[in-house]
Amino acid sequence: MYLGVDYYPEHWPADMMDEDLRRMKEMGVNIIRIGEFAWHLMEKEEGSFDFSFFDSVIEKARQFDFKVMFGTPTATFPAWLAAKHPSILSEFEDGSVRAFGGRRQYCYNSDHYVEYASRITARLVQHYRNEEAIIAWQIDNEFGHEGSDMCNCAQCHKKFQAFLKEKYSDINSLNEVYGTIFWGQTYNNFHEIPLPKKTITQHNPSLMLDWARFRSHSVNSFARKMSETARNNRGAHQEITTNVSGGFFGKWFDHEENLASMDFVSYDNYPVWGGLEKPVHPAETAMSLDFNRGLKGKNFWIVEEIMGMQGHDVIGYLPRPGEAKMWSYQAFAHGCSNMLYFRWRGMTRGAEQFCYGILDHDNAAGRKYREVQEVFSGITPYSDMINAPIQPKVAVLYDYDNIWSWRNQPQNRNFDFKEELLRLYKPFFALNVQMDVIPVDRDFSGYEVILIPCLQIIDSTLAERFKEFAGRGGTLVFSFRAGIKDKDNNIHFKLTSPGYIRELAGIEIHDSESLFEPLGIEGSDGNHKGSAAVWRDLLEPVTAEVIYSYEDELFGRAAAITRNKAGRGNVYYIGCGADDMTMQKLATEILDQKDIWSLHTEEGLEVYRRVHGNDDYYFIMNHTGTPKRLNGREIKPFESCILTEM
Repeated sequence: MYLGVDYYPEHWPADMMDEDLRRMKEMGVNIIRIGEFAWHLMEKEEGSFDFSFFDSVIEKARQFDFKVMFGTPTATFPAWLAAKHPSILSEFEDGSVRAFGGRRQYCYNSDHYVEYASRITARLVQHYRNEEAIIAWQIDNEFGHEGSDMCNCAQCHKKFQAFLKEKYSDINSLNEVYGTIFWGQTYNNFHEIPLPKKTITQHNPSLMLDWARFRSHSVNSFARKMSETARNNRGAHQEITTNVSGGFFGKWFDHEENLASMDFVSYDNYPVWGGLEKPVHPAETAMSLDFNRGLKGKNFWIVEEIMGMQGHDVIGYLPRPGEAKMWSYQAFAHGCSNMLYFRWRGMTRGAEQFCYGILDHDNAAGRKYREVQEVFSGITPYSDMINAPIQPKVAVLYDYDNIWSWRNQPQNRNFDFKEELLRLYKPFFALNVQMDVIPVDRDFSGYEVILIPCLQIIDSTLAERFKEFAGRGGTLVFSFRAGIKDKDNNIHFKLTSPGYIRELAGIEIHDSESLFEPLGIEGSDGNHKGSAAVWRDLLEPVTAEVIYSYEDELFGRAAAITRNKAGRGNVYYIGCGADDMTMQKLATEILDQKDIWSLHTEEGLEVYRRVHGNDDYYFIMNHTGTPKRLNGREIKPFESCILTEM
């Protein structure tokens, strides 16, 4: 097991390095992550490469028996490169150029940038290919973070047109798919196709989806090129990764594809960030961890785990004593196998001087140092269990085409795909159920329950996979607006909603509406009342059983939630944004039907069960500042531990 810190020795006087490494060793570190923002230090002038500084860093790391993860430095290019080739700078939608001075300002479609980035990556990796201390290369840094996955420059425009020409071959085919006869948007050739910048009303939905796909293609082509460059020059003992940033459902690239050419997934885990009054809901942090485990279907690294207060210009919440440790245990529970904390010491200069580290600016080893030390010493004895695979029986599906379709046409100003995914995820999380979060094209036949949030785009092939899953006894849970569109982002013609899953769900939908105020729903047994928000599909049962109805007499108390028997399985359709209590009742019913392990605990107390060999292990995490009870045992505020029995 690798346990370490993100270290930036170039930020500090060289004579501090020995003392830094000694204190790291005492804390329990066995790996450091270095170099991802140091391009200028390696190439101060074009073509003049100098790796001597990092030679000395790695030499000292070896003396302390540390391994090294080295970041290729392409996220922050040197000023001389921007001055020589200003076309590498990406552009905002209004045409203004992103100035040198931040980070990740490069355009993924700049041939100049690809050339220079490939060269520094190749030279760096070649230089250290025989270095045994370096076990992994991190490609770039947080692809697409902070809006860097979007560019509107002339290079992007030209390559977007080429992308469309390669996809459609003939302009008439594009016109037919897009329906450009509408509003007289018909094109005579691909050179007429615009970038979808701001216009009156909005652009064609099919064009917008293709633009999102092109953005994904741009980011992932660059990532694949850098990954292949590193792979062709690395040592046989060195693996390749990149660090995934948060907010992945708000990005313009497919993350599974982004990691496809790499050996393992790494994640930057920040349950709280600058400007937030409090951390995100524990279920959101858990879902993010499950998402990253799902990218390759195996355990993952965390290469930036929060310990100190964070923020660039605005600072928010300070993690309470024991809280960052608790987040670390939550990460290990959900599949993190190796962990590095950000950062060793807070920087006194530059844009991240308010990103506090294990050591603060006074350089004293205080509470946070001891907290990390406790994590390292406490988790190490469980390394075999932590590296064991996790095999949930419940999976949540997502599809980036679908997410981008929603982003371009949200249909309700309050719609947020992440929140709708969490609406399905949270009730199972509250019952401490293991879950995977995986792409919709992944094989899901081995699960027992599939949760499918707001999947507008469903073709006949995917519908058949759903039918086979239910036929074998699986449970499907769809939420509203399912199946209304095809892969071109067009609404199905002559196909009653919910499209290809209509018979599977046993319903028809002829009316729907966007909700701006909550609407009451009532259980068919009359024992539970809840509420609907964001959207409602007015469900007309054909073979399905009505579980909840809307409290709206004008539509004849139309069905809100239904359950249909399909083969040996069950298909639930939730036609609205149902409230938490209603979702909790549904989750409990489904888990009881499938006999999947779950556990009722007090709100804010998470128990994650791991199995290794014949033994059970229970990660216990109190996400609150108040004591909780678990089988007669008091769990203190923000306490975290591992039990072998409860």
